[in-house]
Amino acid sequence: MMAFFWQGTLFLSLAAAVSVYADMKLDCRPDFVTLVWTESRSQADTSLFRLGNCFPTSLSAREAVFSVDLNDCNFRRMVTGDQLMYTNDLTYISSPHSHIHPFTHPVVCAYERPKDWYPLIYDPVFNTYGQGDLVFHIGLMNGDFSSPAESTSFPLGSFIPVMASVAQKTHQPLLLLLEECVAATTPELQPESSIYPIITNKGCLVDSKISRSKFEPRPKSSEILLSLQAFRFALGEEVFIHCKLVAWDPTGLDNAHKACHYDKEFGWELLDNSAYNNLCDCCESSCKSRKTRSVASGKHGIVQNAVLGPLTITDLNS
Repeated sequence: MMAFFWQGTLFLSLAAAVSVYADMKLDCRPDFVTLVWTESRSQADTSLFRLGNCFPTSLSAREAVFSVDLNDCNFRRMVTGDQLMYTNDLTYISSPHSHIHPFTHPVVCAYERPKDWYPLIYDPVFNTYGQGDLVFHIGLMNGDFSSPAESTSFPLGSFIPVMASVAQKTHQPLLLLLEECVAATTPELQPESSIYPIITNKGCLVDSKISRSKFEPRPKSSEILLSLQAFRFALGEEVFIHCKLVAWDPTGLDNAHKACHYDKEFGWELLDNSAYNNLCDCCESSCKSRKTRSVASGKHGIVQNAVLGPLTITDLNS
């Protein structure tokens, strides 16, 4: 299987000025990938680079190196004609007050399609919502978030992998947040609906205080991954997860715009930067809304309601 070798200076369409400061070399092998990102800006923290959900395998003051298997790091596999393509994103997760803004760059490895390779057939639960020039998605995934789920039935105590994303055309890179999520037995919430709270209080994963639920590291700022432990609610019935998705300025995290989960050893933690865990302190009380910050060119944060399901939680002991 022949792999293409990609190497050269990076030209970022989202921030052309970045291209003169960085160089990326990508070596696509049959089973693994080596990516070397070289920075010339002294303010850049190479430990904040991610390839999909993978941390660098080695670091220096100017280089972030990834040597990873194609089955890891949330590489996406796609077949186009005679080519088998693996795609991913290199992201820089900047702190809120950094001079270097977060950014994302595509990573692509293309191979000759093996003659005996055929795609699996899925019937996924994956819903799409449009608002202006933004397109929101929310869906059930498999265990490593690499493909849509093959089943909508989850044993009690197992994990329900949920992925949400927002695709933008003209916006700067956006940060996707889950402001609220509740489970219910109906596809539409009614005042009398029986609900199970999952995320409340402007991004606090309250279910993580009583379970192993948690946010997973982001593949990129416009996606958010949730490992939700199947809960004892409406066992054997159809369950719908109702969420409020928020597309936000990635440099504008505050008490009301965040993603926090509870670690049994360390307490509340901020998904995007542990140095700012204090933004999660209000999860034990009330997180106040603040004035909406500009996302891009006079536009404001966009809120989208979404429904995921139906899915079923089963109790194997009953």
